[in-house]
Amino acid sequence: MLFFRREEMKKRKLLLLGFTALTLLFTGCSPKEEQINSGTIRIAYNQATTHPHYQALYKAGEKFEKATDGRFKFLIYPNEVLGDQRATLELIQNGALQMAIVNNAIIENYNKDFSVLGLPYIFDSQEHQEKVFVSGILEPLFESTKKEGFEVMAAYTAGSRNVYMEKPVEKPQDLDGAKIRVMESPTMVAMMKYMGGIGTPMSQGEVYTAIQQGVLDGGENNEITYVDLKHYEVAPYFSRTQHVMIPDLVIGESAYLEKMSESDQKLLREILKESVTEEFDLWNKQIEIAKKTAEEQGVTFVDVNIKPFQNNCLQLHEEAMKDSPFVKKLYKEIREMAE
Repeated sequence: MLFFRREEMKKRKLLLLGFTALTLLFTGCSPKEEQINSGTIRIAYNQATTHPHYQALYKAGEKFEKATDGRFKFLIYPNEVLGDQRATLELIQNGALQMAIVNNAIIENYNKDFSVLGLPYIFDSQEHQEKVFVSGILEPLFESTKKEGFEVMAAYTAGSRNVYMEKPVEKPQDLDGAKIRVMESPTMVAMMKYMGGIGTPMSQGEVYTAIQQGVLDGGENNEITYVDLKHYEVAPYFSRTQHVMIPDLVIGESAYLEKMSESDQKLLREILKESVTEEFDLWNKQIEIAKKTAEEQGVTFVDVNIKPFQNNCLQLHEEAMKDSPFVKKLYKEIREMAE
């Protein structure tokens, strides 16, 4: 095990050194130069080019290139070719990459206040989430990681996670005794308990067989993953509990951004903010395609009144706020926008 860890560390160091050299070669500037007026903005991403995140960011790059008369270009590396999200964040901190898309949970390791965005039922709906993401109230949170060498420039939706089983779920009592696969997180296990079920951490690749064999009673995920993994074959009722809406975040290297002119940096931020709405639209279109595919396979989609589930999870909200006045204030602002 130690050998493999050392090998992985060696690979990461080589990747960092190689990409740092490439960055300096292609941008033609040294880290000491005062201002960056042109160049290729290299971006790491762990999903395919068909994903809404990639498509929204690609369009943002086209807009930024056009707005700067070709002085800047986006170069997006998809499919995790530069490593997983943790590795690409390290590349940004070392100045080898300029941007990346990473899950909110990754950023929690640098500032636990980000956990507020991943709380169960912090958002009432995707419309509520989008309203929050474009409102500007998250800016203080997004800027809080500058001392770590990066900052959040935009938040993209990854949809809502919902429960699917062999029967519909309309109220907490419908989950009584049900073993539901959740992500390997104490918060997610606690969430499922408050929702009425039994949270069972398990690898995503094992869920189909586990439901088929009765080890699990169901799973929870978004519609796209549900269809892609054909979980509808073993769990034909998809109940829209919408219990978690954890975002993915577009992050940028702070030092690089500071070297851009004020006007270029402002323009980039504005275009990325506009891309948030674009990404929500793209996501919702793919959700509709996934739902149509599922319905053709006999899936029943169940609309759920989330309030009873939401009320049951309020204790998790209280625990998240108790040690941070900042989180308490931000939580209040987010919840007020649901009204």
